[in-house]
Amino acid sequence: MCLGDFERTAAAALPADIWDFIAGGSGTETTLDANRAALDRVLVTPRVLRDVSRVSTEARLLGRPAALPLAVAPVAYQRLAHPEGELATARAAKTAGVPFTASTLSSVAIEEITEVGGTVWFQLYWLRDTAATLNLVRRAEDAGVSAIVLTVDVPWLGRRLRDVRSRFALPGHVRAANVEAGTAAHERPADASAVAVHTGRMFSPALNWSSVAALRERTALPLVLKGVLAPQDALRAAESGVDAVVVSNHGGRQLDGAVPSIDALPDVVRAVGGGCEVLFDSGVRSGTDILRALALGAGGVLVGRPLLWGLATAGEAGAARVLELLAGELRDALGLSGCDGVAAAARLRTVRGPGAREPFPGG
Repeated sequence: MCLGDFERTAAAALPADIWDFIAGGSGTETTLDANRAALDRVLVTPRVLRDVSRVSTEARLLGRPAALPLAVAPVAYQRLAHPEGELATARAAKTAGVPFTASTLSSVAIEEITEVGGTVWFQLYWLRDTAATLNLVRRAEDAGVSAIVLTVDVPWLGRRLRDVRSRFALPGHVRAANVEAGTAAHERPADASAVAVHTGRMFSPALNWSSVAALRERTALPLVLKGVLAPQDALRAAESGVDAVVVSNHGGRQLDGAVPSIDALPDVVRAVGGGCEVLFDSGVRSGTDILRALALGAGGVLVGRPLLWGLATAGEAGAARVLELLAGELRDALGLSGCDGVAAAARLRTVRGPGAREPFPGG
């Protein structure tokens, strides 16, 4: 009946170390917990006496129509949750009419994912080998993706203590299908996460604005920067010709103690001033959360972990049900707040609930 039901069933279905890899955050998980608490403090003032006999959840994301103001976030190694992995989730996204974002670290090759059809975005990690990075972009373009999403908040993986304690390593049947990955992610280390060791060898900590400029010059596809929290960075992104930024703290998996994404959202929206699209990520668990993000200026949201919960519970049908629930909840939230569509939500007033340090500016 809600996404929390899928969270419980997935936790029961998956081995403990795989569940911790999916569910966990970095450090003491302060930011992981803060994302949810901050969203719950966003209170919306509904409008009344508005005709909501017809409520539409349709939106435009990166210039294309979508059935919801939502894209499936990039999540690595989805075959950890189900044998079909990204193929099942991509099919669910296609059925729901929303974009699916394939990760560089997908456990299915990008060419197989785009064969599913629908709208597919490709999430890019900047590798130490720049030629290999740009080759990934070329492969994704040739496969037919419609956008490149560069993740900018991972010079290396945050220290995820659940994975360190379990010495987490990928099982043999799961691999990074888009890159020459070697065996590091499968070899259980003595006191670390094998996935962190592997990505530490692959990812470049030298990623910078020059890299963004090179990528902007390299591709004509819409370019999105994911992992932006500071308004100064968002403004520079817009000035660099980026088509969208995703306000995200990586779901609490990178800097522990980073600002909750929803708290950073209004300042980013003001900073870009319409110079690029602003999307929101980290902690979305309901249609009400989507309404909250829209009311604070986001053009849409990305949703990650809940799709894995659905996938682990019932494969493609589970992932499809997660998206179906979000669609129904968003329609309900829009109508009950007096909005006949997504655009109207941006005009709602929001305030901070108990425990907040300061009020949001009125919408």
